[in-house]
Amino acid sequence: MCRNIKTLYNFDPPATTTEIEAAALQYIRKISGYHTPSQANETAFNHAVKEVAAATAKLMHELTTEAHPHNREEEAAKAHARALKRFGPR
Repeated sequence: MCRNIKTLYNFDPPATTTEIEAAALQYIRKISGYHTPSQANETAFNHAVKEVAAATAKLMHELTTEAHPHNREEEAAKAHARALKRFGPR
């Protein structure tokens, strides 16, 4: 789907409201085709972002797992190593 949307579930510390809203915004941008909506569509766009963020927060709250939470720093380091392997140093 959208490469910029990251996994939010089962991390320590848990996903913040800001992270959930950013993922919702990326999702709505992707499916609508708008980076910034026109004034005529801005209300519908913003409403959709809020609804997706609310649904995402509810989902995060209701999911259960017995797996140990991932460490954000370790996962970021792994992603950075994969990027270096794929794209080389910048």
